[in-house]
Amino acid sequence: MPAVPAQSGPPGGSPAPQGGFGPPRNTPPDPGAAPRRTAWAEGVDRLRAAATTEPGRLRIIGAVLALLVVAFGAVTAWQMTERSAAADNVLHGSQPLSASAADIYRSLADANTAASSGFLAGGQESKEIRERYEEDIRTAAAKLITAANSSEPGSPSARTISRLNELLPQYKGLIERARANNRQGYPLGGAYLRYANDKMQNEMLPKAEQLYRSENRRLNADYADAKPYPWAAIALGLVALGALAWAQRRNYLRTNRVLNRGMAAATGASLAVLLWLTVGHTVARSGLNESYDHGVRSLNVLHAAQIASLKARGNENLTLVSRGAETKVLADKRTVDLYDYDFERDMKALTGRLAAAADLANDRSGEKPVQDANAAMEVWKQRHAEAREADNDGDYQLALDRVIGSADKKPTGECFDVVDENLTLALTHEENEFQQAAENGLGAMTGLPVGAAVLAVLAAAGAVFGIGRRLSEYR
Repeated sequence: MPAVPAQSGPPGGSPAPQGGFGPPRNTPPDPGAAPRRTAWAEGVDRLRAAATTEPGRLRIIGAVLALLVVAFGAVTAWQMTERSAAADNVLHGSQPLSASAADIYRSLADANTAASSGFLAGGQESKEIRERYEEDIRTAAAKLITAANSSEPGSPSARTISRLNELLPQYKGLIERARANNRQGYPLGGAYLRYANDKMQNEMLPKAEQLYRSENRRLNADYADAKPYPWAAIALGLVALGALAWAQRRNYLRTNRVLNRGMAAATGASLAVLLWLTVGHTVARSGLNESYDHGVRSLNVLHAAQIASLKARGNENLTLVSRGAETKVLADKRTVDLYDYDFERDMKALTGRLAAAADLANDRSGEKPVQDANAAMEVWKQRHAEAREADNDGDYQLALDRVIGSADKKPTGECFDVVDENLTLALTHEENEFQQAAENGLGAMTGLPVGAAVLAVLAAAGAVFGIGRRLSEYR
């Protein structure tokens, strides 16, 4: 056998693996070798390479078009779902609750007025007055239950409702004590009635007004959510239409083909969504604005007018009940009857509210009851002045007849009834105006979220189909 020449060892004197084959163990990497690349970098390179060819560019364009159109439909559906839900809350949630809160206030104030009117009649309290008082108490209790069911547990409204539910039986108990003592001719009845009135005026009515304002804030918040334009959806729609127009122009310049059916269908569907979105929301916004301007605003003013008339009637009655027992010292050091002073303030408020209601009325059906109420209020002021003159002259019976007497005595109670009836008619009319306008606003958004999503999917499919037809020419 011939001799084998000596072999040089690996660098650094490391022994070669047994058998003499393969690279040496623990060999450091070659500094000149290229580093291993990540999957992301390789994907970017492949995309860049694909973009250098026309089929690759078409695939990218198709993906971007489909993404834009789907995003447009999704944002449109999302924004219009929110606005439609807010408009539905206006019509079926917050506005009815606001009206219920106003009814609670009105029922409590009217019950207080009926109680004082019955007290003035002494043992001859009429059946109508008694039934009116009982009906007001039942209405207030029922409306409180409705408001409690719709309020969030632990919220300020829930606490207010709970407090009113505690005060209502206390007030009713005081009224029954006042009646019992009054029928027996005890002067203590008047004290009980004044105490009940203080509880109503200083505790119950402020709580009811607080509840009414809270529900009005909810109503305003729902309007604020329902009316803003969906600018994000409109902007995405314009971008999608611009991208579709650019893609079709590119296709025309490269192929001289005027129409690509898929992309034309995608453009038509996207344009339909954008027009439906813009026109539908504009009509809805107009209806909601009308429901607020000619409904909610008028209702708020009319509720305030009715409450002012009820408080004025209650203070007029209590002026005769107290017979000067409650007084107030004015800034000029004059001493006046407290309830008569409050009556004058309430009548000023009623005058201002009726003037505002007349300005807000937009048709004859809304104007006439307000005008009739205003005319009755002027007569009421004149008759009240006559009753006060008789009382100040010491003729208490004549003053009593001027307030709660029969029709031939021309009592102020007749004027109050006319004011209250006409304000109720005006409230009913404005409620119908609100209902119709709000329904029109909500109806304009009906089907828009679902329709936008369906049309967006069809537009995306049309864009992909149009690009696919163009790609088929390269196979």
